[in-house]
Amino acid sequence: MNTKETATQLLINWGNGNPGALDRLIPIVYDELQHIAHRFLVYERKDHTLSTTELVHEAYLKLVDQRHTNWRNRTQFFAIAAQSMRRILINYARQYKAQKRGGGRILITLHEELIPGYNKEENLLALDESLKRLEQLDKRMLQIVEYRFFAGLSIEETAGVLGISPATVKRDWRTAKAWLLQDLQTQDVH
Repeated sequence: MNTKETATQLLINWGNGNPGALDRLIPIVYDELQHIAHRFLVYERKDHTLSTTELVHEAYLKLVDQRHTNWRNRTQFFAIAAQSMRRILINYARQYKAQKRGGGRILITLHEELIPGYNKEENLLALDESLKRLEQLDKRMLQIVEYRFFAGLSIEETAGVLGISPATVKRDWRTAKAWLLQDLQTQDVH
């Protein structure tokens, strides 16, 4: 059995109520969770209080609460892990902003990556507000942005998680990026 099959089977077992499956799963997926966390933290301020390992551990605690999820495969698991990490960082940015109360905003461009800038908490919060509006407009487009941008999933992996064609993912990905850019510009993020 290869690692992907093992991870998928362990996820299914965990979803079916086998708590020991999670303990066996984590060592298999830990490196990839670290990679996802690192992708997030690259765009955070230099003095961010969370390390990559701490972000993975906080996400792990949230994932433990997801044990009743109908796990289908490892790609879905990583997508949900990335969503958890994004939410953790949004909460930290809100707390930091509440403490700091100030600073200017800078432009966010949503291509394959965010361009790092001066006030990253403002960027992250502005992006989160745009993502909430996108969710109201089209939940699937939000999921595509989360999976492609935050989890780093490929077009094919995203299509597999969502049960849609790669062509639909490509179309919705282009549309979502354009919509988000327009929405961020409307927020006067500069």
